[in-house]
Amino acid sequence: MENAITGDLAQMGAMIGAGLASIGMGGAAIGVGNVVSSFLSGALRNPSAAGGQTATMFIGIAFAEALGIFSFLIALLLMYAQ
Repeated sequence: MENAITGDLAQMGAMIGAGLASIGMGGAAIGVGNVVSSFLSGALRNPSAAGGQTATMFIGIAFAEALGIFSFLIALLLMYAQ
């Protein structure tokens, strides 16, 4: 009986941890929004320099999105790895 309770608590902790790790995906979305809004703000102020900054914007988006993918991976590992 005691072993089943311990297993249930471990599973509950894993699910709570997965839910907390998935908050990182929302943080990644906010980060991508900040990167793009900063790029658009700068591009509207100086349209001639916008072409040279596009590659930098995509690198910033990739880094921000990578953190969201990492948090998704952690959430999956917590839910399904036993």
